[in-house]
Amino acid sequence: MNFEQTCKAIKEVKIQGAENVAIAAIKAYHMNPTNSAIRKLVSLRPTEPCLRNALNFVKNDTKNISKALVHFEKSKELIAEYGSRLIKDNSILFTHCHSGTVINTFKKAKQEKKKFVVRNTETRPLFQGRITSLDLLKLKIPNTQFIDSAMRQAIKKCDAVFLGADAIDSSGKIYNKIGSELVCETAERFGVPVYICTNSWKFDPESIYGAEEKIELRSREEVWPKAPKQITIMNPAFEKINPDLITAIISELGVYKPESFIYEVQRAYPWMFKK
Repeated sequence: MNFEQTCKAIKEVKIQGAENVAIAAIKAYHMNPTNSAIRKLVSLRPTEPCLRNALNFVKNDTKNISKALVHFEKSKELIAEYGSRLIKDNSILFTHCHSGTVINTFKKAKQEKKKFVVRNTETRPLFQGRITSLDLLKLKIPNTQFIDSAMRQAIKKCDAVFLGADAIDSSGKIYNKIGSELVCETAERFGVPVYICTNSWKFDPESIYGAEEKIELRSREEVWPKAPKQITIMNPAFEKINPDLITAIISELGVYKPESFIYEVQRAYPWMFKK
């Protein structure tokens, strides 16, 4: 794909997952290493600090492009390793939407000969949950898909919830696909631990200075094509999860509570915090 084709694919969610979006943006910038290219790439998906951090890392030195790509590849392996340790044999796991990081964690546990099954929700309106089910099918991991409104039934007898993340702010709030906070509230109700599998570059350093993470509002046509114009349709792509509902964040830096995670990010990547 050329620069414009990549931008279009990111905007239309044909490239899914925050890390995949960031990697695609880095490669697009490599094709067009200009400030205007960065502005355009950043504008495509508002709730994507991973994209912004990756572009900030490479924009002043194109030699950093290869370093960024190596970072994402190594991080994927580390997160899967740390996350798989938390999956017990004969467990029932739950996930929502589609997270390549979560899928890699399940794949690692499968490679370790652990037996487990996965329940997941369809994730309307774009049905990313179907991608999760197809990925699990390829991995020969037993999977049951539930409609979104049945997530309580899916979660209440689970042993753990694994979610991805699109952003993390300085208060430890996680931003993930709409429905994720409901997942976490339900998990808390039934005493099910919640783990967030994420690359630490999804932390938004601007939130330290009071900037609010934008919640992307997507097209009404995704929810109801050709709906009567008199009907208001809200289609938020993401929502915030209170850190009190999170058992731990699993990143390439290790497994930490949200408040400790932020300290570790600052220690590991001081460049991210420079204005």
